[in-house]
Amino acid sequence: MAGFAEGTPCWVDAALPDLDAGKRFYGELFEWTFGGPAGPEYGHYTQAYSEGRNVAALAPKPDGRMPTVWNVYLATRDARATATRIREAGGQVIMDPMPVGPFGTSAMAADPGGAVFGLWQPGTHHGFEQLNKPYSYCWTEVYTRARDEVDTFYARVFGYLADDRDDAGIEYRAWSPPGTAPGPDTAIAGRSVLTSAFPEALPAHFLVYFAVPDCDTSCATVRRLGGRVTADPFDTPHGRIAVVADNQGAAFALLSEPR
Repeated sequence: MAGFAEGTPCWVDAALPDLDAGKRFYGELFEWTFGGPAGPEYGHYTQAYSEGRNVAALAPKPDGRMPTVWNVYLATRDARATATRIREAGGQVIMDPMPVGPFGTSAMAADPGGAVFGLWQPGTHHGFEQLNKPYSYCWTEVYTRARDEVDTFYARVFGYLADDRDDAGIEYRAWSPPGTAPGPDTAIAGRSVLTSAFPEALPAHFLVYFAVPDCDTSCATVRRLGGRVTADPFDTPHGRIAVVADNQGAAFALLSEPR
């Protein structure tokens, strides 16, 4: 797959308390296979494959106090320069850019609303080999209470162009990369607002979506495997969506194509 444009989601991974339990859960839910874990110098990072192509990774949490989450990584040609822009735009660099062997350079950051995301500057690992197909990544969006600050932040750091929508009274902004005409055909990520309809304790976050053939069937599998369905399947113009959590608590979304 060709390289990813600046600011485009290019990789996802899950930080889990129990790596083997994660492999069993996602192996059955998404039919993923897994490579052997990397050595301790790489945190036993484990690649996941769909149809032989890398689509995600699982890793054991190095510290039990860290959240159990799916992380999304945004592509960058220069992680250090992007980290500087993040600070200048009011964000926080949580983990400074650091090389990951020959694979690339990684960093972790938070936007002004507190949502955490990663940066990935590729080396030999360029990111997804497959996406937008069943059992692979297809979308991400940030949920925030700091709408204006966050909109300004991503425009300054990555040059995102906005396509504002109001579907059934729900304010939503889709982002397209610079040099494109903003709209559904070019959108790479979205922004939604955490309104009073959400629990006050819910922090700002990125939600990662995986494509599935049938959202309802996948939700039933999530429950059978010990996970939870936190938002039951519902129809949208873009397909049928549900929000779920795996059997260790990592939240993600499912999306099946419109019928």
